[in-house]
Amino acid sequence: MTVSGRNVGLVSLGFALGALFVGILVVVAGGPMPQAGGSAPPQPSVPSREERREARGAGLPRIGLPIADLRPADIHDTFNEGRSGGRAHEATDIMKPRGTPVLAVNDGTVVKLFNSRHGGLTVYQFDPGQVYCYYYAHLDGYAEGISEGTAVKRGDLIGYVGSTGNANEAAPHLHFGITRIGPEKHWWGGQPIDPYPLLIQALKK
Repeated sequence: MTVSGRNVGLVSLGFALGALFVGILVVVAGGPMPQAGGSAPPQPSVPSREERREARGAGLPRIGLPIADLRPADIHDTFNEGRSGGRAHEATDIMKPRGTPVLAVNDGTVVKLFNSRHGGLTVYQFDPGQVYCYYYAHLDGYAEGISEGTAVKRGDLIGYVGSTGNANEAAPHLHFGITRIGPEKHWWGGQPIDPYPLLIQALKK
């Protein structure tokens, strides 16, 4: 069989177009196609739940524990839970017996002692740079000497676990929250920050 130069040219053009088409597919797919008999390219790993929690705490303040000798089981990841009246919880609950000492998680200043309908006896503490506010609620009472304006160090006693406010009398606990303080430097409001990953980090120290 005789093959003309024109036929050879058409065949070569067909191969070239086919190669170009395959190249376009590779670019669109975002990587090389697996070779016959070879393994597929590795897929990106999915971060574990623990890794996701640590990422949530990245770039935020390093705090101490508000209660001594905590275990992971004592700290409940309740930040996103709903509460009565359509409120968001926006805090972490730490279950402990009534009267358990509550400690300042960072250096700073007590800016407000408040008895509210929901939180009961509460302490609002600013950090030294007045960037973050630490909120301790449902307290059974305040530590001796604690008043508005008191300077505290990390680990100082500020109060005791209780069930004041709307907490269940049979389930005393510390309701612990953190907010990023706004430019007005108010003790109320602010942007809520999930304390759970920060507390888990503190357990590892």
